[in-house]
Amino acid sequence: MTRLFICGLLLLAFVACKNHDKTTNEEVHTIEDIVITEDTTEVIEQKTDYLKLLTDNPDYSSDGFDFPIGKPNARGYYNAQKFQENDHLGDDWNGVGGGNTDLGDPIYAIANGYISEVKDYEGGWGNVVRIVHLHNNTLYESLYAHCDTMVVKANNFIKKGEQIATIGNCNGNYYAHLHLELRDAVGLSIGGGYSSDTTGYLDPTAFINKNRK
Repeated sequence: MTRLFICGLLLLAFVACKNHDKTTNEEVHTIEDIVITEDTTEVIEQKTDYLKLLTDNPDYSSDGFDFPIGKPNARGYYNAQKFQENDHLGDDWNGVGGGNTDLGDPIYAIANGYISEVKDYEGGWGNVVRIVHLHNNTLYESLYAHCDTMVVKANNFIKKGEQIATIGNCNGNYYAHLHLELRDAVGLSIGGGYSSDTTGYLDPTAFINKNRK
């Protein structure tokens, strides 16, 4: 009787291990050498949705990029803190008059795309607009921070050169300027604005100059 009981326990343990292996294999999938777990599936699905959305609406695919201020060539502005200067993850665009002389100046979409987020992050970010772009079959995301007013709403298409916001000073935290980021990883968290690790981030000015129409 004891021997039968022990055999039964061993059989149950074997079945449990097999089921655990099966569950683990079902939770991890490989797509083009990228291992996707349950934690990252939502991000991948979001990228897929944007790709389909912009592919199905080709009029809003990017045909080139321009600067977000003084359109199209940033006339009247200068890049006060360039990409990776002091580990900066974007470009800080200031009016040549300095101080708050550019407060309330218009900010424009740098390319055709889809407005994915319009949100007040408060703190050091303030009002933020994010736009997803499809350019040469690749998704990119532009981020415009410290805005004073935002004149667009999320979940809408937009054309290059259309106004999206005005330059702000983040409720007096800084002199007025636009913090612009350009990312080749769509759907990242807001981030910290500074890092020596540039994974997922691009040099905005270099990219715009390379991809002018």
